[in-house]
Amino acid sequence: MVAHATISAVAAVLLCAPLAGRTAAEPVADFYNGRNVTMTIGYSVGGGYDTYARLLGKYIGNFLPGKPTITPQSMPGAGSLKAVNYLYGIAPKDGATFGTFGRTMPEEPLLGDASFDARKLTWLGSITSDVSLCVTWNTSPVKTFKDLVDKEARMGGQGAGSDPDVIASTIKNLFNSKLKLVTGYPGSNETALAMERGEIDGECGVSWSTIQTRHPDWITGKKINILVQVALEKHPELPDVPLLLDLAPNDQTRQVLKVIVASQVFARPFAAPPGIPPERTAALRQAFEQTVKDPQFLAEAKRMGLEVRPVSWQRMDQLLDELYKTPPDVLTKAKAAVGGRF
Repeated sequence: MVAHATISAVAAVLLCAPLAGRTAAEPVADFYNGRNVTMTIGYSVGGGYDTYARLLGKYIGNFLPGKPTITPQSMPGAGSLKAVNYLYGIAPKDGATFGTFGRTMPEEPLLGDASFDARKLTWLGSITSDVSLCVTWNTSPVKTFKDLVDKEARMGGQGAGSDPDVIASTIKNLFNSKLKLVTGYPGSNETALAMERGEIDGECGVSWSTIQTRHPDWITGKKINILVQVALEKHPELPDVPLLLDLAPNDQTRQVLKVIVASQVFARPFAAPPGIPPERTAALRQAFEQTVKDPQFLAEAKRMGLEVRPVSWQRMDQLLDELYKTPPDVLTKAKAAVGGRF
């Protein structure tokens, strides 16, 4: 009797195991089925971040259980800090909202005045790592990095904490540059137009991927001067353009620069609010990973000239942990450099 009862109990457990697995999975599909998932974009329509986001939004719904509709929502403001603050503290924490924002935003709590903890965001990953550039229009007298240091170049910005403002301020303060930051443009489209019209000389913080995607004629028509690369390593397609790290006048400056330019790893970041239910977090992360490896997604990205070099959410978590452990004296110098107080 005891043996029979034991066998029956084991059999019951084995029979129920698949059902338990389905029960765990079904709520995720039920949640997303027929739902609109909001994808918040921290910049104006048509720029690099927007282009990457809308391409991702076209495919990621196919890889989420229940195949929800992805609805893009543009939320420009303060160099995309408005979008980060929304995702961090206002957006529903149910898994029905995620978004993208400037690559410098994860470091804004360390180097700026933001109060959120970037480690608490639900990171999905980055579509690519990238290299930011300082560029000027071909008619500008600023042709080289030395010119950027020695002349009063007018460089466009998008608000405190945005890539253009951070990089321009860093160069101004760490290299004693005479450049002038003209900030407040809502996105890269607007700074590009301002540069073409002669309102500004150029911009620091424009991505190489954005130039390739949105402005290929700048390259083929030799319409811009590429002054310097801002990243941990040179882009293989730009071997003759100097790397800002290599121009550092001393080891201390180089150490400070490394903290600042680490944001290039977060080139096209995507995250959801903190505190999302674990099973929906897993679904979002898996969908992101599957999307950036999907042949159709990759083929369309290639047609659009978009570079795809995915960075996993694990790598982003790891790098953020490392950055949050930066020695206080280095952070103080880096914060002063990006904030214009050096």
